[in-house]
Amino acid sequence: MTQSSFARFGLGQIVRHRDAGFRGVVVDVDPVFAGPAGATGAISPDQPYYQVLALGEDGGFMAYAPEDALEHDPELAALTRDAERKLFTRDRSGHHAPRAQAIH
Repeated sequence: MTQSSFARFGLGQIVRHRDAGFRGVVVDVDPVFAGPAGATGAISPDQPYYQVLALGEDGGFMAYAPEDALEHDPELAALTRDAERKLFTRDRSGHHAPRAQAIH
């Protein structure tokens, strides 16, 4: 039997991590956890995992987060217009993509 998984968030979408509180933009999606077996602990590896280019106090960093830890973040207050222009490109639909990392 093949398991089908649908990602709730798309490339370029702004998300917020529920526990860690950081905000960022989705730059890649794996249909299930793509790391070593058992590395997720109590978190289910059978859900989409996202590469998120996050913005922190000391600049940007990459995070790998499970879908159930993320939520849509419609507030862009943490991202100034200047930072948005410097870090991301934006398409007509309002989706962001990092300037420094190619999206496939």
